[in-house]
Order: sequence, then structure tokens, then C-alpha cells
Amino acid sequence: MNWDETTDAAEPQADRLVGAAADGEDQAVEAALRPKDLGEFIGQEKVREQLDLVLRAARARGATADHVLLSGAPGLGKTTLSMIIAAEMGAPIRITSGPAIQHAGDLAAILSSLQEGEVLFLDEIHRMSRPAEEMLYMAMEDFRVDVIVGKGPGATAIPLELPPFTLVGATTRAGLLPPPLRDRFGFTAHMEFYEPTELERVIHRSANLLDVGIDPHGAAEIAGRSRGTPRIANRLLRRVRDYAQVKADGHITQDIAAAALGVYEVDGRGLDRLDRAVLEALLKLFGGGPVGLSTLAVAVGEERETVEEVAEPFLVREGLLARTPRGRVATPAAWAHLGLTPPQARSGASGQQDLFGA
Repeated sequence: MNWDETTDAAEPQADRLVGAAADGEDQAVEAALRPKDLGEFIGQEKVREQLDLVLRAARARGATADHVLLSGAPGLGKTTLSMIIAAEMGAPIRITSGPAIQHAGDLAAILSSLQEGEVLFLDEIHRMSRPAEEMLYMAMEDFRVDVIVGKGPGATAIPLELPPFTLVGATTRAGLLPPPLRDRFGFTAHMEFYEPTELERVIHRSANLLDVGIDPHGAAEIAGRSRGTPRIANRLLRRVRDYAQVKADGHITQDIAAAALGVYEVDGRGLDRLDRAVLEALLKLFGGGPVGLSTLAVAVGEERETVEEVAEPFLVREGLLARTPRGRVATPAAWAHLGLTPPQARSGASGQQDLFGA
């Protein structure tokens, strides 16, 4: 129900059922499922409460809302909130992204065509070019940009006044934003991962909009495998719907959901084939580690970047893998999840015996 943008690692995630990046199918479905106002938006209680105050106060003053910065992982609702901000303010919205703005002139063209009160949504704002970023400072603070005409000693800066507007910036990597840019946002919010109960509400709402029958246990089964991300929950719901229509009577129960996601190799904690391959290599080939990232990547037949950027973040967040100075190490939870016994527990002996095989 609440979804948003792609990430720097979108390419390797694009074909993963549990990847948080949005593909073409996701974008088409999301347009129909997105909530239209804050009252419909599920989850992110603190962010919704704070944003509601900001928008209501701006409407009461008859002014444009403060600039808003939304940070957090992909698929949590940053794009959705930007559209809600525009709807709540009764203003149009212009959508672009940081990678699309490579020159200051690109940004100047967008800013100069804004209407008064319009919302400009800048996705992946941390990937904007430095010249455009510096132009944005003045635009946000003074609603003015200087357009440079000519080159060299004869260049002239022509000031261009802008109508008041609201910039909504979204980023998956807030730490990459320079402090001068971050400080110009009047309201900043960090989007948290969703609790299973919140995802169940998301799934029930989406199932209703998609005209899919689902019982509470079926929704809970899907929510538990959705990695705390609404976009993934909705994608899994659509795949389970397909299975239920072909293999059953179209109604989603817990057994149907479990069987469907088993076909798609998404286990009870939301791990897919790549995640389990990384864990199995770490446990079975390297005894739980520590092992270097490059060695681990070779063992699973993937690029180093794919393991580091696509598989590891979720495994670390789930407490199944730890990054240490000596390399990657499996946690006791990883052994338990795969139903394996740690070497020390198998031997029942001292560490010296494990090391030398005595």
C-alpha cells in the first residue's frame, strides 16, 4: 500500500520477489493501491502525526508547507507520502529524481516552471550533481536562482525569482546528504520498517482493492515473510493470489499462502534463494566464519556487490549474520534457522579440539 523509489542497488534486486526495488508491474499496481490522504496511510505513526501538524499549520497560515526530507529503506512509502503532501495542500506535484538532474541548467528549467505552492518531489536526492545541489540551496532558502548567461569573464548572473514551492526530498542514504542541504529542510522524517501487524492491515486493504478473498491467518502468513516492507507485502500478495486462483478456489488461507510462497522459494522469515545460499555457504563451507566477503561471494557464485548490497543488509537486520573486522560470521540464529548444529555443539569438546581435530 505504501511504496516508493528505486535504490542504487536496484538492478540486482529487480528480479527478486523480495527485492524492495519497484519494477514495471509494481509501479502500475501501486498507482491504484496508493492511499490518497494521511488517514488512509497505514504505519509510520510518529511521522504521520508530525507531518499532519506541519501541513495543518501551513494551511491555517495560507502558506506553502516547509520543505520535507524523507529518508529510509526502499518500499516504505516515501513517494506515497510526497503525493499525500500535495493532496493535503491541494497543490499539483512535479516528480523527478536526483540522477536525472546532472547539470544546474536541468534544475533551473524545472524550478522556473513551477507554479505557486506546487510540490516538487526529488527522489534519490543524494544522487544529484554538485552544481545542481548548490543551486538548490538558494532556491530552497530564498526562492531564487541565479542563471549564468555566457562564459568566461563575460558571464553574467541573472537572478530569477521563483514562486514559493515545497520541496520533498527522498533518500535511501541520508548520510550522503551534505549538511548545508540537510539543514534547509524544515521537517525531516525517517521511515521505519513495518511491524507484522501493520503489514497485515496493508495486505487486507490491498486485497480488498484487488477483490481478493483473504482470511486473517493468510494475511499474517504473507506479512511474516514481507521483510517489514509494504511493497514486498503487496508483491507477495499478488503472487499468492495467482496461486490461489490456479490451485484453489481463489480464497487465500494460511495453508494456501504458505504453499504459494514455498513455490516462490520465500521461507517463513522472508529469505529467498540468494539469502539462503549465502547462509548455507557460510555455515556449511566455512563453519560459520569468519570469512571474507569476496570468498563468500565466490562460494555462492555471485558478484561481491550483489552479496554486500542485496543479501547482507536483510541478513544483518534479522540477526542471522554479523560483519566483523575479520569477516562475515554466522550467528546462532542462522544455525537454528537452517536446522544445523554449530561445530562446537556437535563436538561437545573444547575449542582446541575443534581447531586441531583432536
